[in-house]
Amino acid sequence: MSSARQPHLTARLQGFGTTIFTEMTRLAIQHGAVNLGQGFPNFDGPEFVKEAAIAAIRAGHNQYCRMSGLPELNRAIAAHQRRFYGLEYDPDSEVTVYSGATEAICATLQALCETGDEVVLFEPFYDSYRASVTMAGAVPRVVTLRAPEFAYRADELEAAIGPKTRAILLNTPHNPTGKVFTRAELEHIAELCRRHDLLAITDEVYEHLVYEGTHVPLATLPGMRERTVLISSSGKTFSFTGWKVGHTCAPPALTAAIRCAHQFVTFCTATPFQHALAQAFVADDAFFTGLVDEYRARRDRMVRGLAEIGFDVLVPAGAYFVMTDIRPLGWHDDVAFCRMLPEKVGVAAIPPSSFYEHPAEGRHLVRWAFCKTDDVLDEGLRRLQRLRELSSRT
Repeated sequence: MSSARQPHLTARLQGFGTTIFTEMTRLAIQHGAVNLGQGFPNFDGPEFVKEAAIAAIRAGHNQYCRMSGLPELNRAIAAHQRRFYGLEYDPDSEVTVYSGATEAICATLQALCETGDEVVLFEPFYDSYRASVTMAGAVPRVVTLRAPEFAYRADELEAAIGPKTRAILLNTPHNPTGKVFTRAELEHIAELCRRHDLLAITDEVYEHLVYEGTHVPLATLPGMRERTVLISSSGKTFSFTGWKVGHTCAPPALTAAIRCAHQFVTFCTATPFQHALAQAFVADDAFFTGLVDEYRARRDRMVRGLAEIGFDVLVPAGAYFVMTDIRPLGWHDDVAFCRMLPEKVGVAAIPPSSFYEHPAEGRHLVRWAFCKTDDVLDEGLRRLQRLRELSSRT
């Protein structure tokens, strides 16, 4: 967060400033760097999904659609939840489509939090979480996932919960660490939600990108479906991040509340993309298994290359980011390191201390995105070899 006061910006948003993604992307463009920072693929998703979007445009599906989502897409999302997790959701009263998972998170917090409520977050966190909590008038309470295992301490989570706690916001598979929360951790979180009558907001956008372990939706655990807002996104699974189509699955009363906020933000989401994704969600098993195999190969390529350069690599179990400890190369400040990289090395990365309320916890780490083609990963790794020639700047 920035310390400089910005004119015109409300008090509740002072300190947020421009996101680190904007800064690092600007530096990447300025210096012609290989962008291994922001998490978007440099390749398109399945051809059949693109063709379905084109067909929908040509067929005239270009006007507003239903606020809660195109019926065909809502049914496909409900079928997906049943197929992969055994979760039953009514497409009309429990599934809602948004302009990306980020909007879904924001609308959920706006709808369900009163001013002064507290929301528990695990740091490092996706940078919109804290801003969305704050814009809702709520207060973040942070529990740290500490490297290298990125486990949380049970006593710290329990201490973060108080009389004003409204919800726990959980991201698994986790950005930026690649952590996949274990069943034991999820059972502990579920028990706390039940004991303290808390809501759970689960960001599961990387649900199909798991390389070790198993993704377990919190809503599948006893007593959790009725208190969980499950959030996911087509962008990560199908590699169309620019389409910005996300969704929630939640009980009718929670869904009705969230839709009240959603209707005054975007109201509805691009209609032709919804038509296309209705077909994507019912893709055969070969697509989903192939997706994991392809991303596991990219992960392994990236991990191997970073280790050869000299980083201490924290191998991710899921998502499409890998964290490295930069201290073996003589660096101790992630922001300085990442600001140096585009100009001196020709590569962009993300300093994860921006994702912490306690930045010192992540100051020695850097996040790299491996959602890129092999040639881009190889070129980035080749350029990073130059780090061996640079002296430490701390």
